Amino acid sequence: MNDTIKFICDCCGKEHESWPAITYNSPYSYSNLSPQEKEEIAVIDQDFCVVKYADNDIDRFIRVVLVQKVKDHCENLEYGFWVSLSEKSFDDYLENFDNENHETQYFGWLSSYIPEYEFPESITTTVITKTGNDRPEIFPHKDSEHPFVKDYYDGITKEEAQKRIKSMMQSTNQIT
Repeated sequence: MNDTIKFICDCCGKEHESWPAITYNSPYSYSNLSPQEKEEIAVIDQDFCVVKYADNDIDRFIRVVLVQKVKDHCENLEYGFWVSLSEKSFDDYLENFDNENHETQYFGWLSSYIPEYEFPESITTTVITKTGNDRPEIFPHKDSEHPFVKDYYDGITKEEAQKRIKSMMQSTNQIT
């Protein structure tokens, strides 16, 4: 696979190639906006997205990380997702964005479309900020019956992880 880094694994002592993170450049609802709507009602950068609708509803999103356990491999799969936050939580995160010592938790809704799953409704998450200004990590709420949540807590296979990476890389034209 392209875009891999070789390393000696702390788990097994063998050389591995690390996997690229599966990242999403925008929240799902932003990606569904027309080019004109993106220009007129939305603001997005690498870490924040705000969409202000005509009915005065406002969606607020932040970029986060989710680490997916891989059952039969020493390395986990990382995702770069987006979650929506309440106005209060979004404002607190924005206000403390450059504070290296800010640690807190927020309630969030997963806001990225994951091709391997169907989402009739969003998944609730706990968003945990970290010291050092790393992106927050999310943890899906265990009480959801969604297959994504089950896979998060039970883990996926190495074969499934590689399939997801290859699919992501093909969709972004990084491999053929």
